[in-house]
Order: sequence, then C-alpha cells, then structure tokens
Amino acid sequence: MDLTTTYLGLTLAHPLVPGASPLADDLDTVRRLEDAGAPALVLRSLFAEQIAREELSAYLHLDRRGESFAEALSYFPSPERFVMGPEEYLAHLAHVKAAVRIPVIASLNGTRPGSWRDYPRAIEQAGADALELNIYHLPTDPDFTGDEVEELALQAVREVKRSIRIPVAVKISPFFSALAHFAARLDATGADGIVLFNRFYQPDIDPEQLSVVPSLQLSRSSELPLRLRWLAILSGRVRASLAATGGVHDGADAIKAVMAGAHAVQMVSALLARGPDYLTRVRDDMARWLEEHEYDSLAQARGSMNLQGCPDPAAYERANYMTILQGWTGSQARP
Repeated sequence: MDLTTTYLGLTLAHPLVPGASPLADDLDTVRRLEDAGAPALVLRSLFAEQIAREELSAYLHLDRRGESFAEALSYFPSPERFVMGPEEYLAHLAHVKAAVRIPVIASLNGTRPGSWRDYPRAIEQAGADALELNIYHLPTDPDFTGDEVEELALQAVREVKRSIRIPVAVKISPFFSALAHFAARLDATGADGIVLFNRFYQPDIDPEQLSVVPSLQLSRSSELPLRLRWLAILSGRVRASLAATGGVHDGADAIKAVMAGAHAVQMVSALLARGPDYLTRVRDDMARWLEEHEYDSLAQARGSMNLQGCPDPAAYERANYMTILQGWTGSQARP
C-alpha cells in the first residue's frame, strides 16, 4: 500500500511523525524511531524564555552594574528546569541530524515577535530540515483584543519566515475566536504548515498547601474529534500543509485524521506510553485498513471527509449539533 505523503514540501514514506517531546532527547531512541519507520521527527521545543534568560544572564555578567539587576533573572524559570539550554539545543540538533537519515524538524516555543532572536537562523544552520513554531500564548489581560493576539502571532511568523529558507509550520491552539479566518491569515503570511492543536496544560490547585500544582496528562483518543472538525473545515481551503497532533493513538485515529485532510499525523503520548516500536504497528494497521477498504493509496483517502464540498460548513456543524442534542435520551447514559 502506498502511504506516501507530502508535508512542508518534504516527501514522507507515511504520515506518522513523532511530535515534539522527550522522545528525541536520546540518540538511541531517535535511532529506534527511525528503525520503527518514522519518516521524520520533531525535536522538543526550545523556549523563548530560555533564550531570554541566557541573553539577560550574559548581559548582567558583562555589565559592571549587573548585580543591581540580578533579581531580573528570578522572573525566568531556573536553568535546571530545562533539559537543554539554547546552545545545547543547537548541538543536539546537529547530533540528531548526523545520527539519522530522515528529516529533522526543530521546534521553537514563544508568544511574540522578537522572542527568538537569531535562533531560527542558527537552527537552520545547524541542519534542521524545517521549523515548527509553537505559538503558546494564553492572553489574560482583558484589554488585549482578539485582533491583537492574532497580529502578534502573525508578526512572529513573518519575522521567522524572513530570516530562514527552510519550511515553517505553525502550531496553534483551538481558542482563536475566528479560527478559519486566522488560519487563512497564516496561510497568506507564508506559513508552510499549520499544526492542530497545541495542548494547554491545565494547572490543578492543592487546597491544603494553597498552591497551584502543574499537571501533565497524556492525550487520549477522545481529544481527536476537535482536531478532525478543524482539519475538515480547513482542508482544501488553505495552501499550507495540515498536521494533526493530540489524540492519535492507533491506526483508526490516524486514518480519521487523514480523511479529514491531514498531510501528517503527529504522535507523542502513544509512543511515550508504548515505546518507539509501536509506530510500526500503527503504520501497518493504516495500510491494512486501506487495503481492506479497497483504497489504492493514502492520497486517495486524504480529505475525502472534509467539508470543502459543503457551501456552509457552519450550517453542517450546527445541524449535527441539533441532531445530537435532540436525539439524546436518558437510556443512553452510562451507569
């Protein structure tokens, strides 16, 4: 079965790409992912805060008045909280590139233009085949408008696109007020790919200690429908490649994402839980399903369930919403 796909201009043997995570921290695991058939991989993110901390620290050490402003460093997470510093990240990227033959996609996580300084260019020079911009911004200021949130993200994309030649994917959250319009603006800005969606990790509260507790939970297949909805809406309406991330745990999940319009399907939680070799099983399950349903290739299935042929996708969604609510009965509730 031909599972070939094109993502960010890269020809991949199949769409299952290990996403940004600790999976690529270790070279042995990276090689295991390649042996399991990974057609490309995404490194964990380098955070804008890491870059800012390193540059501020260097300034404070060089400036003779630096001790007067040393408390400024307390606003940034301590270096021990990060697996790799900026320079270590670049070195690791070069080592991963030398260790495998598949494309390596670097990742930068930030909120606004200028936050990454010259690192996109440094990442390109270190050998990255593409760059994923993780726009992770939770606007809490009530005076900060939706238009301003979008414009900050678009400026960041323009800035990075001007500085490098490798493809740039933009990883976004589902919380933009007019997501289809924002995706179209990203497309017009020159984004080569759009990754749906970033997962905002929700904090918990410890009422005994009166503290906010960081909380990390692996994704579940139940998170996939949100991705499917927006893949189906955007498929065929934007030039950029589309990738799903979050909620893909087996071959059926991956097939759904492709049918909705995904060119690539990123996997993290399932591989963290089951190991790199699980990727082979998911790929084989995809191929088996396509053969059993008499598809000639993955390309034939891609976008076959998108909403491009629907004149008003919003009406389609609302009709399903009404049907589900009106058709529900108490007998459907699980004990």
